[in-house]
Amino acid sequence: MQEPTADQRTGTPRVADERTSLDAWLDYHRATLLWKCDGLTPEQLAERSVDPSTMSLLGLVRHMAEVERGWFRQFVGGEDVPDLYGREDAIDADFDEVDPARAAEDFAIFRSEVEACRKVAAGFDLDHVTHSQRRDIDVDLRWVYVHMIEEYARHNGHADLIRERIDGTIGD
Repeated sequence: MQEPTADQRTGTPRVADERTSLDAWLDYHRATLLWKCDGLTPEQLAERSVDPSTMSLLGLVRHMAEVERGWFRQFVGGEDVPDLYGREDAIDADFDEVDPARAAEDFAIFRSEVEACRKVAAGFDLDHVTHSQRRDIDVDLRWVYVHMIEEYARHNGHADLIRERIDGTIGD
């Protein structure tokens, strides 16, 4: 087994205001997903975890770009932007339709979505409440942050296992 190659994550503050902590933890988890993908070929990134799952590292990157867009841009920001990968006839296309030839494009989309979502979130107070007609729920921006941190943490655990299966690389 080998250690991860390029950990670009920055530490999270141990004492900070709420917004600083939420931003830092979300960015930490975003960087963790990228770190888990570091140094792999497009084909390795597209390797499925285990049958019957269609989960792969590239699928996780695509999924998180979709989730970022959904919660921050569509839900909180109210932007009229289409889903990135999912369609009515293929709601899991982010996982099911990975293509190693598009890996660089998918990573660029992920990075672009993260940047756009940071800008949306910065424009609202944590107490900003949004209503989703589709889900028929009200949540504040604080809840969206916590949900996104949870979503990344869960999927980064999947990424740990997938990466170890691919080449034996481990790391937190």
